[in-house]
Amino acid sequence: MRTLFNLVLIFLIPTSVFGQQPADYIMKAKALRDAGKSDASLNLLTEAVAKNDDHRLFLERAEVKILKGDYSGAISDFNEANRLTPFSGDYGLSRVYAKKGDAATSVYHLEISMNSTFKKSEKELLLNPDFRKIENSQEWRQFWKKEWYSIVEKGISEIEYYLANGNIEESEEVISALKRDYINEPEIGYGEALIYLARNNNSEVIKIVSGLLMVNPGNEKYLRLLARAQFNSSAYAGASVSYTSLLTVGVPDADLLLLRSECYLKTGETKNALTDIEKYLEIYPENKKALSLAGKAEAISGDNIKAMIYFSKNLELHPNDPDCYIDRANSYFVSKSWTLALNDYSMSLDLKPENPDVWLNKGITLLNTGRIEDACHDFRKSFSLGNKKATEYISRNCIR
Repeated sequence: MRTLFNLVLIFLIPTSVFGQQPADYIMKAKALRDAGKSDASLNLLTEAVAKNDDHRLFLERAEVKILKGDYSGAISDFNEANRLTPFSGDYGLSRVYAKKGDAATSVYHLEISMNSTFKKSEKELLLNPDFRKIENSQEWRQFWKKEWYSIVEKGISEIEYYLANGNIEESEEVISALKRDYINEPEIGYGEALIYLARNNNSEVIKIVSGLLMVNPGNEKYLRLLARAQFNSSAYAGASVSYTSLLTVGVPDADLLLLRSECYLKTGETKNALTDIEKYLEIYPENKKALSLAGKAEAISGDNIKAMIYFSKNLELHPNDPDCYIDRANSYFVSKSWTLALNDYSMSLDLKPENPDVWLNKGITLLNTGRIEDACHDFRKSFSLGNKKATEYISRNCIR
């Protein structure tokens, strides 16, 4: 089955899908690095830097070299990033020198980074294990005696912390205090938008963030927040535009492709959705969500055979995941392959017996095979678990 899928996948995903822009190289390199294929990642990035003068490629190659223990090579790449885009490599240099135990040089580069547009948050610095070797040094202690963050920056961090823990009221108290003294700061609007998002007031988020983007149109965190609010409010076309903006400015995040593909599926742009999913699968060929979306997109486009290939591959990779059985069962259901659908619905319920929708579909499948008594059992089970749609099938088939 694995060989069959891989052969078919060659035809399903054209090699031209994976582009040659710096962000594309970085996405693929990250995937290889995460999969433990450091040498392949390094080779790909070396190919990329020969074709593109982009500091991000050198930053990513430096990360691979750190992973391989090549600190000298990493330092060279971070310095090259600095040459192409001043200060872009200083944070990486501070980390490498910290790993080498050179506190003075580490803090020197860290201070340069903190005074640039590449400044990192307090949380990121404190949680980064690369600095462990120098945490007890005099240089590190002196670094933290300085005020690196404004009151507004600290307030936004506090809001993010509270919201991450579900404390909306506390975050509202912080934003109220900030608004009294710093109402004209753009980040105040961002903090408000975060709180509105937590309150599920997506229209207010869209209003605030759209205003922020008029002043700073390429801001990544603003665009991400806008896209989330647009998707939550069913403004799928707008969300796809926001995700396109992120990809256009070169944000090297493959997940943006999946997020945009979901928008395209909602707006009926199945071909565009498949293009994004196929590109993602070139980067992460075994990703469960991507394989599921690919199967659903193919089913929507009318190609149930391709859909079955994706669903079966997902089951091969995730044999204990009930959702993978449901995906394939639904595909069998649509094609009226009742016995096969019944097998997959049953397997799903063995793994997760409290799914009312699966009980309903399994009942409908049984009904189509003439097993009325068994079907009625499943309809009643579905109803008992909260699926009101089951009442129609019970009244029509199970009451004598």
